[in-house]
Amino acid sequence: MQNFTFKNPTEILFGRGMIAELGRRVPAHTAVLLLYGGGSIKRNGVYDQVKAALNKHRVIEFGGIEANPLYETCLKALEQVRANQVGFILAVGGGSVLDAAKFIAAAARFEGAEPWDLLRTHGAGIKAALPLGAVLTLPATGSESNGNAVISRQATREKLALTSGAVFPAFSVLDPETTFSLPQKQVRNGVVDAYVHVIEQYLTYPAAAPLQDRFAEAILQTLVEAGPVTLAEPQNYDARAAFMWGATLALNTLIGCGVPQDWSTHMIGHELTAFYGLDHAETLAIVLPGVWKHELERKKAKLEQYGQRVWKVRTATGAIARTEKFFHSLGMPTRLRDYKISAAEAAEKVRARFAERNTVLGEHGDLRPDAVAAILRSRA
Repeated sequence: MQNFTFKNPTEILFGRGMIAELGRRVPAHTAVLLLYGGGSIKRNGVYDQVKAALNKHRVIEFGGIEANPLYETCLKALEQVRANQVGFILAVGGGSVLDAAKFIAAAARFEGAEPWDLLRTHGAGIKAALPLGAVLTLPATGSESNGNAVISRQATREKLALTSGAVFPAFSVLDPETTFSLPQKQVRNGVVDAYVHVIEQYLTYPAAAPLQDRFAEAILQTLVEAGPVTLAEPQNYDARAAFMWGATLALNTLIGCGVPQDWSTHMIGHELTAFYGLDHAETLAIVLPGVWKHELERKKAKLEQYGQRVWKVRTATGAIARTEKFFHSLGMPTRLRDYKISAAEAAEKVRARFAERNTVLGEHGDLRPDAVAAILRSRA
């Protein structure tokens, strides 16, 4: 197990009725930007709960954050932050709204000429940020309890990520009841997204970290159990709670402490979203089996461990097959052809972009653009 430092400053307020706590958590002395997405919070009652909790605060609203939050939209919200001297951002929604809030919070304190530089440097340029909090309505990304954000730029068809301790939410409200009205597709996406977050930190090579492995396997097993129930029984509070908490623990930095991490599936997936507009989780389900098969010998030990402990199968190939079967059971396709995308075309587009950026991926730092192209061609 490698040396590590663990610091997660986010306070989690979990359970029914916890939105009412906002009035005591959000600063009363400053303007608050209420950031949200397409308006579903106004249909499911979350908006009314938030407004009631903040009835003594000065609230400036900004809606319309996209499912893959756009840089261009974030800049419009940034204008409102500056015009209204906003001192706190409250993100109400899923990971996309939280990611946008983090970027806006950092951009508000950025002294450079081009806020996109914060993403070009993957967050290295972030020196300070506005404080922010969250009300989570879509479990998936773990953004409610980490310093990560992913933003897309429409003009250049890029999708880049940043990481910074400065943009951890001060608090996050997780009330499973706020997720009852989610469309099945979003629940499916959330389960797959959380699952692959765990995999990226777990399925590399043995690192003498038995407790971290068991943490990861417990989250995977919980998602395997709770995911299908959540889809089948939308009002099942216990299943929703297990899914919601699992998604948070999947990417709150805990299980990645002291172990090698991969993230190649995510980086390749981001490019598929940038070029073709696929949902993030859809790209993960396509790419992951291809990465595993390409890296089979080097990942064999952990694939076998994963297969035995999570799926009760003995072989690495059996573990891959069972994972794809699980994704299919959730209604998640795993091939590019399912979206009428040419694998050859996608392979060349992503290869060229990674070659231009000198991108190298994987836990060994040697998965090069030509290998990425081979992986995508295998996902036809």
